Amino acid sequence: MADGGAMDYRSAGVDLEKADRTKAGLRELLEATRDENTLSGLGLFGGLYAVPGEVPDPVLVSSADGVGTKLKVAFLAGNHDTVGQDLVNHCVNDILVQGARPLFFLDYLATGELEEGVAEAVVRGAAIACRENRCTLLGGETAQMPEFYGPGEYDLAGFIVGIVSRDRILDGRAVEEGDLVLGLPASGLHTNGYTLARKILFDAAGLGIDDPIPELEESVGAALLRVHRSYLSVLSDELARGTLRALAHITGGGLPGNVPRSLPDGLGVEIASGSWTIPPLFRALQSLGSVEEEEMFRVFNMGVGMVAVVSPEEAGGVLGRLREKGEAAWELGVVIRGGGVHFR
Repeated sequence: MADGGAMDYRSAGVDLEKADRTKAGLRELLEATRDENTLSGLGLFGGLYAVPGEVPDPVLVSSADGVGTKLKVAFLAGNHDTVGQDLVNHCVNDILVQGARPLFFLDYLATGELEEGVAEAVVRGAAIACRENRCTLLGGETAQMPEFYGPGEYDLAGFIVGIVSRDRILDGRAVEEGDLVLGLPASGLHTNGYTLARKILFDAAGLGIDDPIPELEESVGAALLRVHRSYLSVLSDELARGTLRALAHITGGGLPGNVPRSLPDGLGVEIASGSWTIPPLFRALQSLGSVEEEEMFRVFNMGVGMVAVVSPEEAGGVLGRLREKGEAAWELGVVIRGGGVHFR
């Protein structure tokens, strides 16, 4: 209450002074991601970014996403530095599959009561990922909504804009029967399947956030908070060469739900089930939760974070160059007549 019993915003649950201190602490993080096309700073109503002039016949590509219930793991672990990286990298991958490189990123953080240090940790993670992806963190919004979120909880969303030349857009039209499908490894669960993973580990198995996962040399928190990796750095050269006919980011829905999104009507993919070793984390989840194999592949990426479609003539060169970069890519399958994803 203000003097004399009058109500004010702070007594209602929103501390504007704390919000101002948080914003001031974020200024340096945003400034570190600026480039020559960034025309605005923190504090304006809108972010200003000049369209790069060196891209011929430019097309802007945009996407929005969140981190989902992976945030619940961050709350339990008290670790808020990684979810911002997850958010940026997920969005970068979502426009990468259409051939675009990122230009700028915006974030939205909503919480009940703004805890000092938490917002800065989240945005610090986003800034780290923006720098790694050569992307400007142009701005965002931090909203305090008392009684809407529980104590210590927040939600996080991101919005990205990228650019690609019109003749370099990947839309699947170049894919042909007989093309080869390459797999690129995931770094973990990425940002999908966490509702099931949490049910298995915390409820069915009765584990705590710091407990080791059976048969893994990792705690629950460490395994589940592995950063969702970006594939921009390993695929950018291939995009420039024009060797990629399609890309698919393996998110919610797994391989069956995402690979067909990048293929033209009438074509599907046959995947060689034994072409890669499914990481132990997924097998641990399957065993602890008694989850059917089909459900595992429908919910989780199963160790395949990105799929690339290339012509048979280009496949050897693409795999060689990726492996020279330290990328453990492999031949995952082949494009076939029909539709959907089929395992053999």
